[in-house]
Amino acid sequence: MAVRHQLIRRPPSAVWAVLCDPSLYGEWVVGPSSSTPLDDAWPQVGSRLRYTVRLGPWSTDGVTTVRHRDTGRELELEASFKALGTARIFLQLRPWGEETLVVCDEHPLRGLGGKLHNSVIEAALQLRHRGMLARLAGLVEQDRAGSARA
Repeated sequence: MAVRHQLIRRPPSAVWAVLCDPSLYGEWVVGPSSSTPLDDAWPQVGSRLRYTVRLGPWSTDGVTTVRHRDTGRELELEASFKALGTARIFLQLRPWGEETLVVCDEHPLRGLGGKLHNSVIEAALQLRHRGMLARLAGLVEQDRAGSARA
């Protein structure tokens, strides 16, 4: 399991506000270039969003579904990416004084990703999480994010 953490210099409510905005998904998640909610209820359990991954002229879509939510504390997602299968992404927000410790745990569930899961894929997930959590921190810590979402 690829587990990584990031200290974000804002309270959990500010981090949660960014996680609850499906239009920001493509800004903090490494891979997607854009995202569109498929349901009006994001991030209610069962709600989904479609995301697009682009590599040069090539692009493809995937769908992320909320599988578990504990408002302000936990968000568990299942990302489905066509032939690669699905992955579980669990984000936990822990108050850390006036800041937030975000813990991300991701692993493949089904399909090719799950069958080929190995130490090389774990290393790649660690790199992805490093970028993803840094992006999330940057987005939350921006002045506009802190004042508008806190």
